[in-house]
Amino acid sequence: MSAATGHLQTALWLAGFGLPVMPLRAGKLPVGNCPACASSSGAGPCRCGDRPNMKFAGPCQCPAPCHAWAAATTDPAVLTSPSWARAWRQAGGVAYHPGGGGYTVVDFDNANAVTWARQSLPATRTVRTTRGEHWIYQGSMQSANGVRPGTDIKSLMVYARWYGLGTGDMTALPDAVRALIVKEETTRPRGEVDSSSPARATWDRSVATGCRHSDTYIRTGLHRGLARVAACHEQGAGSTAYGVARFLAKQHTACPGPCGLDALGQQIIDTAVAVGVPERYAARAVANGFNAVAVKGS
Repeated sequence: MSAATGHLQTALWLAGFGLPVMPLRAGKLPVGNCPACASSSGAGPCRCGDRPNMKFAGPCQCPAPCHAWAAATTDPAVLTSPSWARAWRQAGGVAYHPGGGGYTVVDFDNANAVTWARQSLPATRTVRTTRGEHWIYQGSMQSANGVRPGTDIKSLMVYARWYGLGTGDMTALPDAVRALIVKEETTRPRGEVDSSSPARATWDRSVATGCRHSDTYIRTGLHRGLARVAACHEQGAGSTAYGVARFLAKQHTACPGPCGLDALGQQIIDTAVAVGVPERYAARAVANGFNAVAVKGS
């Protein structure tokens, strides 16, 4: 069996577990865009509506594996299609879209970063990489590079290289990892241009003083819901966001309120937007989900 064939077999195996996958060429780089999208620079015509980085609504609809993470799929018919055959023949590895499968990878690039993780983060499934370790948590979130020295977060709208199953039991995405994003967004170097959305409010007791549920109960339900939305990388994210919002609202019908539903709803909206749902549509879906249930306080 050739190495390329082995990569395809690995990809099919991972896709069978619901993990969106794609081929990588040498150097951990994604496959180049197809001819119809190769010259896209954000202003010219492109088969996918000119989305070189998939900053607009996706996912990629090209028959070939274009636009990096957006091409990742669980469909074996796509993975084994003639349009992907050349990519697999030239493949140097397999990548996956963590957020699309409902996961977050914390990528530690050196020994110092790994040491910090062992002292600061809950243990979870750990995979050795060429330079450090990947710590994989169950639950999806926004991705970011350089959240601290030697540390990147790979979840929604990025890809991660597959290095193997690793060891240890996977645990739920902890607040300590989510907090790394908050820190990164609120402490930008002086003079740096802010080109991304401002930090969104997150749920905590300061906005949920009338909620009768424990923090663990709330966060577990939220993370499961976000994972369901994030898994809809091809279609259905909007309707799933509605269902998640409705389900979460039902949990608070007996609370005196407020329960901080606005903060929960914003995280659902952000996750839906990350997989291609227009923000206005996502916000309406979440609002409709909340409004379908009578809650004493938001």
